[in-house]
Amino acid sequence: MELGLYTFADVSPEPGPDAIGPHQRLRNLIEEITLADQVGLDVFGLGEHHRPDYAVSAPVVALAAAAEHTKRIRLTSAVTVLSSDDPVRVFQQFATLDQLSSGRAEIMAGRGSFIESFPLFGYNLEDYDELFTEKLDLLLKLRDSVKVTWSGRLRAPINDRGIYPRPYQNPLPIWIAVGGTPQSVARAATLGLPLALAIIGGEPHRFAPLFQLYRETARRAGHDPQSLATSLNVHGFVGETTEQAADDFYGPQAEVMNRIGRERGWGPTNRAHFDQSRSPTGALFVGNPEQVAEKIVAQHRIFGNDRFLLQMAIGIMPHAKIMKAIELYGTKVAPLVRKETAKAPAPSPTA
Repeated sequence: MELGLYTFADVSPEPGPDAIGPHQRLRNLIEEITLADQVGLDVFGLGEHHRPDYAVSAPVVALAAAAEHTKRIRLTSAVTVLSSDDPVRVFQQFATLDQLSSGRAEIMAGRGSFIESFPLFGYNLEDYDELFTEKLDLLLKLRDSVKVTWSGRLRAPINDRGIYPRPYQNPLPIWIAVGGTPQSVARAATLGLPLALAIIGGEPHRFAPLFQLYRETARRAGHDPQSLATSLNVHGFVGETTEQAADDFYGPQAEVMNRIGRERGWGPTNRAHFDQSRSPTGALFVGNPEQVAEKIVAQHRIFGNDRFLLQMAIGIMPHAKIMKAIELYGTKVAPLVRKETAKAPAPSPTA
């Protein structure tokens, strides 16, 4: 199983003496990706956001910078908000990244969890679903053919035009990221695309039917479910002790969740809820290396997933703490997980 990290590169939403701005956060980010590569992690993902509290609005640019400092780690968006972007430019940018990195680029396409990009780029939220469907169709055609003829309702047509450069890999990996919508899961399966499922709350085992739906829908669509990769994308943090991990992670994570909650009408979180969420059956993967590894393995037995991505850098957290957590994840957690998951193939859930 591949193990990796993803982040949105949080910055301080308001100025102040202790504020972390985009310049410092992006410099720190390259160091984090470099260390993740050095300690043997497999994947690093960057999310796309167009808000004052995140530094990465153009993931491929930061990933290209990281490509020059790394040798092996795969570099992916997490996610590319395809609905409000142009598929031609997305494909060209990631094909360029793929060439620069000698075949380590991936696109994780999704509809996004925020809406700022839609008015920013002139799109109507009423077209939310149709935009993604139409643009994903075009992106896949761009990947599959050098010259493309295509037409849709919401974008100008393309008539036998070549799309360059072509990626180093053939094909360039394109994942579909979902947050729990069965229709999105079924679409990825029907298209034969790998699936990344984000779980940031509740009890993870309750999401297992979505992977069952994915594999059964893929089979009915004529795809071999065993050939389609799946990923779990979750929140968590690794510390040298359980107490340290929980204390370091709670404050920044709670601040972010409460800030977003005020926008969306959620109730505030608290330490008791946080501690329940990091229990063996909760959604947070927070603890010492042995605890985090045990929980990853336990979820792997439920989901049979091929990849596990952990979002540790949430909110304004000291760079040194993030770097130490990455070191522990790569040198302590990863070997334990790989040893356990290599003993026998995980059973693939069936419908």
